[in-house]
Amino acid sequence: MRWSPIAIAGFAVALGAAAAAFASGFGYDRGWWALGDGFAVLEWSAYAGLAATVVSLIGCFAAVRAGRRGLSLAAAGLMIGTVVAATPPAELQLGRSVPLIHDITTDTENPPQFVAAVAARAAAHAPNPPQYDNVAAEQRAAFPDIKPLVLTVPPDQAFDRALAAARQMGWEILAAEKSEGRIEAVATTRWFRFRDDVVVRIRPDGAGTRIDVRSKSRIGLSDLGANARRVRAYIALLRQSA
Repeated sequence: MRWSPIAIAGFAVALGAAAAAFASGFGYDRGWWALGDGFAVLEWSAYAGLAATVVSLIGCFAAVRAGRRGLSLAAAGLMIGTVVAATPPAELQLGRSVPLIHDITTDTENPPQFVAAVAARAAAHAPNPPQYDNVAAEQRAAFPDIKPLVLTVPPDQAFDRALAAARQMGWEILAAEKSEGRIEAVATTRWFRFRDDVVVRIRPDGAGTRIDVRSKSRIGLSDLGANARRVRAYIALLRQSA
């Protein structure tokens, strides 16, 4: 039996679409193109993924009816094409489900302040300033669960746990000032490699310790909920260590 040409074509287009989707973020991180160009490449990869899905679906039927090899190849093209085609719409839907903010904190009245990250953001020419954006109302409406964490351990011990959790999150540590109760770090997203700054504040609270966290993007208006997810994950990790 011969290989189905349609199955081969669908798989090839699917691979090209997946490569373009990967390159959209990789190229931006390497400075090959601007962010807008990276998003354009991602958009066109979705169109290619849709084309690959259609061609691979036809390839599946053709391989079965003509008794040709290539059914598994067409199925692989169908799967890859569908994933690539669905990713940008899913991200768009996610963006519509969260407010147009990029600064999240567990304390909206007295948010932790960046110190070491100020210089890092300036060196990176970050468009978003390090000052708090005063988006408390928007955050409370969208993420009412993001609140401070109180641990029943002294501040020194809480600091050690907070620093260990920050490293476990894979963040790049910028500062770890135990005497000040302040940890600053950089979190990098996986796809477009966006750098977001995080500051953790540790201070006494009665017989225990209160921990506040703030995460802010260096670039962009909406973070698609990334900072909120990061703060939640960090708090959850700290709670597990308690």
